[in-house]
Amino acid sequence: MAVTESVRGDTSDSAGVGAAHEGILRRQSARESAARTYARALPIVPVRARGLTIEGADGSRYLDCLSGAGTLALGHNHPVVLEAIRKVLDSGAPLHVLDLATPVKDAFITELFRTLPPGLADNARVQFCGPAGTDAVEAAFKLVRAATGRTGILAFSGAYHGMTAGALEASGGAYDVRVARLPYPQDYRCPFGVGGEQGAELAARWTESVLDDPKSGVRHPAGMILEPVQGEGGVIPAPDEWMRRMRQITADRSIPLIADEVQTGVGRTGSFWAVEHSGVTPDVMVLSKAIGGSLPLAVIVYRDDLDAWQPGAHAGTFRGNQLAMAAGMATLAYVRENRLAERAADLGTRMLNQLRGLAAEFDCIGDVRGRGLMIGVEVVEPEADPLRERERPAGVAGEGGVLADPDWRGGVSDLAVLGDSAGPGKPRGAGDEVGRLVGPDSARTPGGWPTGLTSADRVAGAAAAAAIQSSQDHHPRPAAPELAVAIQRECLRRGLIVELGGRHSSVVRLLPPLTISDEQATAVLDRLADAVAAVSRSHPGNDRLQRPQPGQQRRADRAESTNRGDRPGRGDRADRADEAG
Repeated sequence: MAVTESVRGDTSDSAGVGAAHEGILRRQSARESAARTYARALPIVPVRARGLTIEGADGSRYLDCLSGAGTLALGHNHPVVLEAIRKVLDSGAPLHVLDLATPVKDAFITELFRTLPPGLADNARVQFCGPAGTDAVEAAFKLVRAATGRTGILAFSGAYHGMTAGALEASGGAYDVRVARLPYPQDYRCPFGVGGEQGAELAARWTESVLDDPKSGVRHPAGMILEPVQGEGGVIPAPDEWMRRMRQITADRSIPLIADEVQTGVGRTGSFWAVEHSGVTPDVMVLSKAIGGSLPLAVIVYRDDLDAWQPGAHAGTFRGNQLAMAAGMATLAYVRENRLAERAADLGTRMLNQLRGLAAEFDCIGDVRGRGLMIGVEVVEPEADPLRERERPAGVAGEGGVLADPDWRGGVSDLAVLGDSAGPGKPRGAGDEVGRLVGPDSARTPGGWPTGLTSADRVAGAAAAAAIQSSQDHHPRPAAPELAVAIQRECLRRGLIVELGGRHSSVVRLLPPLTISDEQATAVLDRLADAVAAVSRSHPGNDRLQRPQPGQQRRADRAESTNRGDRPGRGDRADRADEAG
């Protein structure tokens, strides 16, 4: 069966269904805001859904790896969720109670506290917010500002915390804000050009420098907010050791640490909460999406000694959604009792391994990364040379600057002035900006540092030197958002819904429900692989999009047809996955 073939009856019925489908889409385009997003890339009209599978108004079926942007931990219309909702509806209980106590609310809080990281549950308070993660972020900022008497917030490049004003200030694309932006460690596009443990170490040292340097321009902040895995930023897991460093840095300086677990929570990354991978206990946790069991719900959970609010300091008309609390309690309990976080860790590892095999086959896949069932595939320009100049870390090019020889065991210590004591074989030109500041003949401090350098300058010099040392092996290709859009489109034609994210919208994201079966996971990867192959065949530089493997028939030759039923075994498997959804 072709992926877009109607599951309806005769041709006339199918034509009528198709016309209704198109009419709904036309009216949406004519009447809804220009700000709509997912509807532009996914022109479907869902009418039925179960588990992983969505059926559109035209009869087409899809495997949904968007899952409401990670909201559907148990997939669509899971029986335990529907049962919990029906139980409240049939009981005659009030559906709207503001912040009054109810048995449903009490049961939800009890189950939520049961899942919290050790060290937080025993002395936690919970604040119910407006029913969206962005309002919970706003509440977290208000809380730490009230508790500390300070105003500034530390956030990270590439972050996404919501769409309201304060949450946008802390997100990656913000300008003219009260938020200090810090580097978030990543391997493929490391801001220091090195990746790995060295990149994470430099990011941590930069953070320390900003906080401890009285001339950094950053006042002592009210809090630090971070995502244990940056989702919209491109599916970038934070290194566990870096997470522990951020916890230590903030604790030593009495800065509340806010963990945004809106998308990473409830088993998504292979632990119930993503902070548990590193053993970190934050001071505040921002929770939404999956905690509502597919219905709108958002809370913050925080240490009780931060509870400095006055009555009414944060409120919201719909913070007492009883149906969402019932659905959320059922979801939290089901994930915990059925060990779905462990299942996500195991299946996610296998899916990542298979996708890395796909990356070895196609040049347009630059990186595969993720944690648990939060997976990203970065699409890059296959024809382009690696980014050696356009994305070279700031301050690397130039003459006469400062070059740091970083000692990763004891810290940045020895600075050599190029043309003075850099030594034979040393690359020239590190720290262009710093070099202009101090010059090649500048005086030195007793410790050997050129005078006039702040601690931030020293960290920048270390970053530049480290970048030079490993630059030959760390050159990602330019992002390819147009190719990513093409892959997303081909996925949809094959009955697979995926999201795009990342700095340049060039990361294909997979967020399947935690209940996905092995067979369904195989069908998802088959369809994604076929979509990549189809794009590689149609791209002008297709000979460079794909790397033929020794003794392996090219996937493009194996998959000449976009009809999944034309491939022996694969069509049956994909259809069975549809039915299992």
